[in-house]
Amino acid sequence: MTPKNSICLWYDTDAEEAANFYARTFPDSRVIAVHKAPGDYPSGKQGDVITVEFTVMGVPCIGLNGGKAFSHSEAFSFQVATDSQEETDRYWNAIVGNGGQESVCGWCKDKWGLSWQISPRVLTQAVAGSDRAAAKRAWEAMMDMGKIDIATIEKAIKG
Repeated sequence: MTPKNSICLWYDTDAEEAANFYARTFPDSRVIAVHKAPGDYPSGKQGDVITVEFTVMGVPCIGLNGGKAFSHSEAFSFQVATDSQEETDRYWNAIVGNGGQESVCGWCKDKWGLSWQISPRVLTQAVAGSDRAAAKRAWEAMMDMGKIDIATIEKAIKG
């Protein structure tokens, strides 16, 4: 059954490759269907992959092979909450190690230009917590990081 709401992500020609990567990398992720063009069209031919239905950690998505007209930007990102350094490292390293690029404050991009925030829960809880001094210390520690180091965040929280 098609969900009422899905995130549509625009790719040049490799939505299926991206969907397969996400399905291998994140739990509760899978490729549901690959839809091919039933006939030739101005920028392609019959049998080309047009859309891919998939989930990323339970979130329904559609990958659209739309060509070079649009690209991803940081205005949209997936935020992945992690519970350990091992989990943080695993997702970060999978994205960056598959042709992606590192950024700052827990952000990275996959090789298709889609932004990801790999965010340990301890950080997000500290920043949103009632101890505003600890929140500030955690925030300041994060500002100097690429991939988030949980031990450094925990040390900052304690002061």
